[in-house]
Amino acid sequence: MDPEKSLVVFQNRKIRRIWFNEEWHFSVVDVVAVLTEQTNYQKARKYWNKLSQRLRDEGSEAVTNCHRLKFTAEDGKLRETDCASVKTLFRIIQSIPSRNAEPFKIWLAQVGYDRVQEIENPELAQKRMKELFKQKGYSDDWIEKRVRGIAVRDELTDEWKKRGLRTELEYSILTAEISKATFGMTPTEYLKLKGLKKENLRDHMNDLELIFTMLGEASTTRIARNKDAQGFTENKGAAIEGGNVAGVARKELEKRSHQPVSSSENYLDAPEKEKWKRLKSG
Repeated sequence: MDPEKSLVVFQNRKIRRIWFNEEWHFSVVDVVAVLTEQTNYQKARKYWNKLSQRLRDEGSEAVTNCHRLKFTAEDGKLRETDCASVKTLFRIIQSIPSRNAEPFKIWLAQVGYDRVQEIENPELAQKRMKELFKQKGYSDDWIEKRVRGIAVRDELTDEWKKRGLRTELEYSILTAEISKATFGMTPTEYLKLKGLKKENLRDHMNDLELIFTMLGEASTTRIARNKDAQGFTENKGAAIEGGNVAGVARKELEKRSHQPVSSSENYLDAPEKEKWKRLKSG
């Protein structure tokens, strides 16, 4: 799942979520950290471990109804963590004494309601996304490219699903191949270039970086279709070819403009950065 779709925010705290069994499931540890106002992940995890044992002893089904699902951890690796649906989370929240409990319940209910609306009318999801980026200070032109890039990415992952790819690890490897052929860097290396850690890389790209990212992924989609690539190995070849299309175009532009496309600049939501000069006046 695209990272921008797998995170929601409550009181400036990020909560991981994943679409599973036709509904959102949230990371229980992330929720516990918010409710207990704990910034240390390990302490929040220990709190959940003790609470889950107490709930088991009480005969509660809340823990049983949790699912071990994989999320990207701070070190970039996929790790299993306890996840719960909105219904199960409400039961867990009732067991945690917290002044944040009631606001969190209201927020959680709104998240669920918004998702139902977005399923019925996908344009609402796009509208909310644009509003969020605008509130952060991004320019209208950049927002349009970013939203278009999400559509291109979704088309690619849908194509991969049709061709036998299922796991996030497979998607991650193929995405790295496209990025490496396009920019000469994997996404992890690109994050280091921009001085980022766990932020969403594409939210920190300028216009040209977004455009070439789209070109690499759109080219990969077309090549995979034309070759009728099946399975991981064949789609890896298509990913490299698609990335090369964008890479050749990037190098040609750099040659003629005498400027690199990839930039170490990032977009940070902080007043002192002046919104990264409105994404370099883009």
